[in-house]
Amino acid sequence: MTLEQIMNASTLSKQYDPKTIEDQLRQEWEAKGYYQPKPADESFCLMLPPPNVTGTLHMGHGFQQTLMDILVRFNRMCGKQTLWQGGTDHAGIATQMIVERQLAEKGIKKHDLGREGFLDKTWEWKEKSAGRISEQIREMGASIDWSRERFTMDEGIQTATKTAFCRLYEEGLIYRGKRLVNWDPKLQTAISDLEVLNKETKGSMWHIRYPLADNPSEYLIVATTRPETMFGDVCVAVHPDDERYKHLVGKELQLPLTNRTIPILADTYVDPEFGTGCVKITPAHDFNDYQVGKRNHKELINILNNDATLNENTPEKYQGMDRLKARPIIIEDLEALGLIEKIDDHTLQVPTGDRSGETIEPFLTDQWFIKMESLAKPALEALKDGSLELVPNGWNKTYNQWLDNIEDWCISRQLWWGHRVPAYYDDEGNFYVGMNETEVRLKNNLADAVQLHQDDDVLDTWFTSALWPFATLGWPEQTPELETFYPTQVLVTGFDLIFFWIARMVMFGLHFVGKVPFEKVYIHGLIRDSKGQKMSKSKGNVLDPLDLIHGISLEKLIEKRTATMMQPHLKNKSKQQTQKEFPKGIEAYGTDALRFTFCALANTSRNINFDLGRIEGYRNFCNKLYNASRFVLQNIPEDTNFSTKPNIINNIDQWILAELNKTIAECYKYMEDFRFDLLATAIYEFTWNTYCDWYLELSKCVLYSDTASEAEKQSTLYTLLSVLETICRLAHPIMPFITETLWQQLKPLLNLNADSIMLAEYPKTAADQLDDTDEINWLKSIITECRSMRSNLNISPNKPMSVLILNATEKDKKLLEKYKPYLAQMAKIADIDFIEDNNDLPMCASCFIDPMTIYVPLKGLINLDAEIDRNEKSQKKCETEIEKLEKKLNNKNYIAKAPADVVEKSKQELEDLKTHLQQIIQHLTNLKS
Repeated sequence: MTLEQIMNASTLSKQYDPKTIEDQLRQEWEAKGYYQPKPADESFCLMLPPPNVTGTLHMGHGFQQTLMDILVRFNRMCGKQTLWQGGTDHAGIATQMIVERQLAEKGIKKHDLGREGFLDKTWEWKEKSAGRISEQIREMGASIDWSRERFTMDEGIQTATKTAFCRLYEEGLIYRGKRLVNWDPKLQTAISDLEVLNKETKGSMWHIRYPLADNPSEYLIVATTRPETMFGDVCVAVHPDDERYKHLVGKELQLPLTNRTIPILADTYVDPEFGTGCVKITPAHDFNDYQVGKRNHKELINILNNDATLNENTPEKYQGMDRLKARPIIIEDLEALGLIEKIDDHTLQVPTGDRSGETIEPFLTDQWFIKMESLAKPALEALKDGSLELVPNGWNKTYNQWLDNIEDWCISRQLWWGHRVPAYYDDEGNFYVGMNETEVRLKNNLADAVQLHQDDDVLDTWFTSALWPFATLGWPEQTPELETFYPTQVLVTGFDLIFFWIARMVMFGLHFVGKVPFEKVYIHGLIRDSKGQKMSKSKGNVLDPLDLIHGISLEKLIEKRTATMMQPHLKNKSKQQTQKEFPKGIEAYGTDALRFTFCALANTSRNINFDLGRIEGYRNFCNKLYNASRFVLQNIPEDTNFSTKPNIINNIDQWILAELNKTIAECYKYMEDFRFDLLATAIYEFTWNTYCDWYLELSKCVLYSDTASEAEKQSTLYTLLSVLETICRLAHPIMPFITETLWQQLKPLLNLNADSIMLAEYPKTAADQLDDTDEINWLKSIITECRSMRSNLNISPNKPMSVLILNATEKDKKLLEKYKPYLAQMAKIADIDFIEDNNDLPMCASCFIDPMTIYVPLKGLINLDAEIDRNEKSQKKCETEIEKLEKKLNNKNYIAKAPADVVEKSKQELEDLKTHLQQIIQHLTNLKS
């Protein structure tokens, strides 16, 4: 349904069906250019963290993009020139792995295709994945300016990447050198420290005897968890003050299983209290040993090939063997020579590649590096002087600690997919850096006869991603977009990207543009399942946001989850878990309900548990708003058109406007503070409780009254419409589709001019709005207490009752007379009598509204004997259930075997039952007294 169709529709359908409007509204908003920036005095820009082109989006993306779109739609409605810059990331290692795996399934290796052929296949995958991702983002209602969509390897960003590299090189901040790096043997590329996970693993500690070269009967004992690296040892170090070994410093040791000898040297790096106080130094395969070797001018002996097999620097017997497969053979050979002192069980941290899952090796190789110290200092100062703000500020410590201890960044990767390093080599191994070969030849006066070959390596993906906030706006050119939208106002991202992305963008933004790339960074938690577990394919607990929007059958859901499982036993687990968790599949909830759920969940916690019960509740909220709108529209005369605002003369109208004014102020505060959870609560509470449950009911007392004047009715009709319209604008950033649908119906009645709600003004507080809420709050309390008495006594809500009031003041009496029609309609109070004392009262129920006590005579309202009998049965049933639960919780087997959350649920149920029992007993006491 288009905007025109919605606006021209005379009535809303009986039930809100998001399927009928979402797709068409999305397409129309985009086609009409509503997402594109419109000239204004103030600008707002937000950068989408570009999703990797490695497949499809997950719940974390949906959560994050919803929060971003809320900010974008809010600022657009505030009249700012608003740009949400979108795009995707080439994700070098991850994408290359996917394409290689796809080719392997067909029996093809990348080298079979050659570099260009492989890149053609990768671009094919990119087009498929990026297209699917863009469509998913659109379906979430994201109001990105799709006309400006970027990719981290498109032509403009290629230029920006090469420019940044060349400038840093010319400034002496990029250098090429042979250094120890984290090497992934499976991917055969260097990776950064941030891409290495340390996994706790049970292993062994081998204590190996290193004989003295001139006296083999004497030896030093060296402990190691990696005996295969001994072939790269260059010395054994002891502490210079260790009396046990002072006499041995300078002597030679026979390196076991080799014909080499290595010296014993003194170095303060060694802890004499740890182990034997003797440490083997392997500079080419350990980062700490590298520093010791460098201090003592020792050579670096690399014993590994690129695939982590042992090379020619090891004994011939082991050459070509994977280092881990060679380990037990080496141990066996050492034992045969009597060189194993002992073997202890040992728990160690094994460095593992986060992408490949392979054990990472410290590896000596030629790489490109950036000197980080001078780049880090301004980034630290930006947080200190307030030009950059992290929200919540608890993340400041994490940001500062990393930058304070930053190491040089290895930016080269031995891959084919990515930005190729803009360096060119001649046949003699000399290299030249430039934007292209032509520039290199001109700058270095190289003749055409000199053969040049571009570096085969590509740049780390995060190098290009660090340029995203300004490269997408046209840098290195000084474009109007760069002038208008840089720096951006806020970045929305997860805490897992503080090192990878946030700090690097700050460093590059300050260095290349002279300003921080964003004024604030809102750092949100990570979405987990309802039990707090990380969502992962291996656990089978991943949810697709689009399945929640559109719904999916159990069979399709099992099929999707099973397709992601790599091992048969996990596939079976996925089927069983899915059938247990979703016995009928997943319902269709619509985009608005999912977005509102994400907003309501966005608290300040590190981990955010997603529960389907929440989205069901917020789907009901959508229905509540929709049905309230139907009620209002059905009560509006056909010729209504409020071109001018009538006088607001009803107290209930003034009250709801005052409550609305407070809610608007809260929404601005929560937007400013990034408290999306409180924003959702404020809108929900006002809409459901204040407007729907109270004001709509109170308004009926005016609209359906025979005594209310036409002016009073016009006041209430206008207030009904204007408050509902304001609710739509307040909620639009969170729930764009339903609010647009309803707003288009309200637009002609209120004579509004904007084409779309997203172009309408976000509600503003009224400084002159009276905060006249006391009378209505007083009225609500009486109605609430009377309804509560009815409920407790099982009195029909439609049965009229009389009340006796003690201690009513003259003001109370006047108000009771003033609001008598409301009390008659909403509390079904037929008569009100005032009494001087409570002596000789008939059997009554009572409540207290300071200073009044309200008595309700029960004669004729309830069957006393039947009410006592009903409550005694309820008491007996409750006592039986309590006894069963107590028996279960006293069963040690149940406590030991049942899941903790199930036990906790049983305990809570028992407490609730006990509370309910006390209420029943108290009620029976009152009935029998």
